[in-house]
Amino acid sequence: MSLAPWLQRQLASLRQQRSHALLLAGPPGLGQYELALALAQAWLCERPGEQGACGVCSSCHAIGVRTHPDLFVLMPELLAIELGWPLDPKTQDKIDKKEAKPSQFIRVDPVRAALAFSQITASRAATKVVLIHPANRLNAESANALLKTLEEPPAALRFILSTEAAHTLPATIRSRCLTQQMAWPSEAEALPWLAQTAAPGTPLPQLQAAWRASGGRPEAARQWLARGLDAALWASLPKRIAAGDFAPLREWPLALQMELLQQLCHDLMAAAVAAEPRFFAAPDLPPTPPLAALSAWQRDLQQAARTLEHPFQAALLQEAWALRARQALGSGAGRAGQ
Repeated sequence: MSLAPWLQRQLASLRQQRSHALLLAGPPGLGQYELALALAQAWLCERPGEQGACGVCSSCHAIGVRTHPDLFVLMPELLAIELGWPLDPKTQDKIDKKEAKPSQFIRVDPVRAALAFSQITASRAATKVVLIHPANRLNAESANALLKTLEEPPAALRFILSTEAAHTLPATIRSRCLTQQMAWPSEAEALPWLAQTAAPGTPLPQLQAAWRASGGRPEAARQWLARGLDAALWASLPKRIAAGDFAPLREWPLALQMELLQQLCHDLMAAAVAAEPRFFAAPDLPPTPPLAALSAWQRDLQQAARTLEHPFQAALLQEAWALRARQALGSGAGRAGQ
């Protein structure tokens, strides 16, 4: 498994930890899942080296094809399907027959299966691993079922939990783990990596725009590149939104539109207190409204974000968001013209 340089450094440090339960915590897009899987692979590898797993032994191959008997992966069914992890036959059959939809949470039955796995002797190595990602998707029943084994696991068992929202995890889960905060790469370190993962010939301004749009989160930057983000378009969005022009966003998923509005609000609030913007270049921002107006807009955006999964008409939502953005940002234009 090839890891980004900043993940490789963290892997080297984590391999020295002797805790039976590690929690990798940080915001989305920092590579929690990739690091957790690399750590599990290193623990189970037959010939680990300084860089971690060898990548060629039968154990590494078994993880690559998702069949290692000493690794149990707990994740929401929807994510497991996306990442190629097999579901139990009964669940898979129900999904195939359209009798059930893949869950977005980690149900209690797979957790019970993981607990049964924890009691079985290791098949290939001296260690067994339970990987839980993202741990904040454990529902209340699942989390409670996990507690006792997480606190007092069998000697050969190790847990790796990763999360993109550690604050939402029950305190009883967090207290049983050694928490490791994910490291943020610098732009200078991330851009060469991003260039390697992008299409050949991707121009530097496009890489930089994706990096800005991600707020410094590598996986998010890669997703922006995959969407074909245009550097000139990204630079133009703040002032177009301030003018009520939502045309460039019409085909974007609603969640992505909301993320953009929250990013713009964040950067304008930063500018209002003389701080550096995070997602846009300072010259690309519209005139800064009063902080009170921005705070009110931020609250409205937070409220709107909670209803994204409701069956509203996208066009009506976009119209409402565009009007509210113009109202919030119009006060800045008025101030600039005084």
